[in-house]
Amino acid sequence: MAVREILKFGDKLLRKVSRKVKNIDEETLGIVQDLKDTLYASSGVGLSAPQIGILKRIIFIDLGKENTDPVVLINPKIVKKMGRNEGPEGCLSYNGHEGIVVRPKKVIVVGEDINGNEVRYNAEGLFARAFCHEIDHLDGVLYTDKAKKVYKVDEF
Repeated sequence: MAVREILKFGDKLLRKVSRKVKNIDEETLGIVQDLKDTLYASSGVGLSAPQIGILKRIIFIDLGKENTDPVVLINPKIVKKMGRNEGPEGCLSYNGHEGIVVRPKKVIVVGEDINGNEVRYNAEGLFARAFCHEIDHLDGVLYTDKAKKVYKVDEF
């Protein structure tokens, strides 16, 4: 449908808690398409609805070469966390910066697909990190809140 502007670090909307999606209707499917279009026009691996100015609990993740299919998840919830993984993390809302963030090594996430069916993901590594990062966005939490340190990234 459309490539949307990604809200930038400091925008107050990024600090708000998103509302649960009650009905998966044409509006919801339009938001999903906008998330896909916007992510594919950028260089990230995930995007949440609040990052494009919509306070609804919808995320889209596509790790590309990581051998996972793209994931649209509506009303996602982490139901189990296992282990510990410390590593660099960035965000499309804070381009040019990264931080060292501790996340679970593995997570189990539940939510709904675009047909309203409950789905469950057992994710680890980058996939788990992406779920945690995008679900945090739905609660108004940014990776910089959890980072041990944040630093500028040199662009090539």
